Amino acid sequence: MTNRYSSNMLRPLRVAIAILVCLACGLGQERPPLKVEVNLVNVAFSVRDAGGLLATNLTRDDFEVLEDGVPQKVEFFSRSAEIPLALGLIVDFSGSQEHFLKPHHRDLQTFLDTVLGPHDRAFVVGFGNHLRLLSDFSASSAELMEGLNEYEHDKGHFPELGPEDEKRDLGTAFYDALYYSTVEKLARAASGQKAMIAFSDGEDNSSAHDLLDAIEAAQSANVRVFAIRYTQREHGRLTARNKYGIRVMSRIAHDTGGADFDAQERDLAAWFKEIGEELRSSYELAYYPSGTAARDDSFRKISVRSKRPGLTVRCKTGYFPHAAL
Repeated sequence: MTNRYSSNMLRPLRVAIAILVCLACGLGQERPPLKVEVNLVNVAFSVRDAGGLLATNLTRDDFEVLEDGVPQKVEFFSRSAEIPLALGLIVDFSGSQEHFLKPHHRDLQTFLDTVLGPHDRAFVVGFGNHLRLLSDFSASSAELMEGLNEYEHDKGHFPELGPEDEKRDLGTAFYDALYYSTVEKLARAASGQKAMIAFSDGEDNSSAHDLLDAIEAAQSANVRVFAIRYTQREHGRLTARNKYGIRVMSRIAHDTGGADFDAQERDLAAWFKEIGEELRSSYELAYYPSGTAARDDSFRKISVRSKRPGLTVRCKTGYFPHAAL
């Protein structure tokens, strides 16, 4: 059977194909692939006046935001009163907190009664050297407390956060609890004003992640950490380890735009009311970074300023671009 097409007829087609292939290869060699990097940065923040009262009637035009000192264009702006809360409640059950188990239980119930609304959701994590999800996201304070009650009697049957093969020899994985509660729970929350309430002394001796990992994860996921500190003093005095834990709690809260409180300083109901009011009276803005000189993975400093005099803004101190969650 003879071929229907002669070699003369096929030659132009072959040439055309060869030209197209060469052009494609040439373009691939001479020009690098087009990369479009769009990183919307979200910043939750609160504003107080000179008397310490929350300022709740501000608009987009009342603020400016800078990244590494460069002014940014605000693309989105909202008030938190319009957004439900997504909360992570992280409770320390390690040896240093044995004297505070009943206060943890009581204070967590008080927090839920004070803050959790019908449209809000929260989850509870209990940790020592294991990280256990005691209650998944729920709007029911009864369900959340039920998980805590069960955990106090049987810790083993609750699912773990983080890698299943993580081995920890010592008793307190505080940084891991913060880190995995952020990346596995809060960062994946579809919507809501995100915050973490940590009931602990801030001491750690067995985490795979360090303090900066925990802060970086929270900053990238736009999670503010409110630290409720329970410190067991020896003979009424603070040890060096106690002092380190206090600094840890303060650092995490400050760098994420939250706040830290000493549980033994005053009635926690007042603190919890303050946290709830702040979360519901906060603002959130978002921008696409522009004009930043450094385009590597270095830390980007964020500053949100009020254009009105006498107002103080509290927000996260910045973020690492490679850690976007």
